[in-house]
Amino acid sequence: MEMLVDYFSRVGTYDWWVVAIELFFIGFVVYWAVDFLEGTRGERLFRGVIFILLTGVLILNLVVERFAFERLAYLYKGFLIFVLVIAVAGFQPEIRRVLIRLGQPSFLLSATQQLAKTIEQIIEAVVQLAERRTGAIIVIEKRVALGEFVETGVKMDAAVTSELVRTIFEPGTALHDMAVIIQGDRIAAAKVQLPLAEAGSIGGVELGSRHRAAIGITRGSDATVIVVSEETGIISIAQNGVLIRNIDKSQLRKHLTETIDDMVPVVERLWRFPRKKDSAMPIQGSDKT
Repeated sequence: MEMLVDYFSRVGTYDWWVVAIELFFIGFVVYWAVDFLEGTRGERLFRGVIFILLTGVLILNLVVERFAFERLAYLYKGFLIFVLVIAVAGFQPEIRRVLIRLGQPSFLLSATQQLAKTIEQIIEAVVQLAERRTGAIIVIEKRVALGEFVETGVKMDAAVTSELVRTIFEPGTALHDMAVIIQGDRIAAAKVQLPLAEAGSIGGVELGSRHRAAIGITRGSDATVIVVSEETGIISIAQNGVLIRNIDKSQLRKHLTETIDDMVPVVERLWRFPRKKDSAMPIQGSDKT
């Protein structure tokens, strides 16, 4: 206990604003890393590395230096280098993603602008799929990570374009069955198996497997799911376990625009001026097939 008091008393000798700025930048970097890795295997690895580093630093400062365990301090520093080398190897896919995004022109755009472009590509694809009566189910991840479902599908990590989405759901292709998951402005995976809600109906219309999957995944997460009926071409959207059927292009854009607000990083939201939200009641589509 005395060691802890001594440690924090030494920290108290620094200027408070210096400590505040340092803590802010450390917290920002950690938040950015966790947010970037959320839902991936790298997230668990990152937490393990952070735990080892924090535990090691505390032990080194509070015990080793106080009792002059020089050999333990020497071995621990070598161990830290080993951990960092292993971490670089373990984070190889995530590091590659960061470097690729840094090299893309879209990196200079804000998250809101990137997501707005992605939404327009999704809307264009969905409308064309509906016109051709091509079945589709598109899951848009928000704050709750869907990494466990991404792992069950075919990973893609491709930019969201209308052409690619339509190609994926083209009948007869290898990936057309089951769902596509979109994370930010990237298609994370295709052919993803989703949990099905119990069989039921809306307005006397029996729900197919796509609609049941849309309800199932949104009951356990905050995702937004778009479904195109293969039989009727009707567009439906599911949020919070509720399925809204028979929506048109303008209604779809309204729902997805609201979705963008939940996907924008917290840091960027702090810089945005507050705006009035539409006070209208949520649009409920008819249940016609």
